[in-house]
Amino acid sequence: MLSTEVENSINTLFRDARDKHHEFVTVEHLLLAMLDNPSAADVLRACSVDILVLRQKLEGFIDENTPLIPEDEQRDVQPTLGFQRVIHRAVYSAQSSRKGEVTGDTVLVAIFGEPDSHAVYFLGQCDVARLDVVN
Repeated sequence: MLSTEVENSINTLFRDARDKHHEFVTVEHLLLAMLDNPSAADVLRACSVDILVLRQKLEGFIDENTPLIPEDEQRDVQPTLGFQRVIHRAVYSAQSSRKGEVTGDTVLVAIFGEPDSHAVYFLGQCDVARLDVVN
């Protein structure tokens, strides 16, 4: 159901979060991962997003706000409910549109379903709205 690109992006996201000892992966982590996803990055560039600036904002926010797992504990990183909802929304969207698989652009649209997230806030700062991504 997930495209190979999106699977790779999510696997990299979890690996990076684990390496940094993050307790959770969030919607912001997912948006950060989508910056390296070819189909999502193409959409963002088409919306005139400065990807470098957006990356810096997301990395700063994640570094300052993500709880860390103590190094002596053997727990794995956990997805937040918001992260899970975005993935579920993207899968449902792909199924209902008979697209077949979830691509990076589908994930971007699904992120807008979390309006209280900082990911959507940062996209708004870049003058990107859901309709821009859909178009």
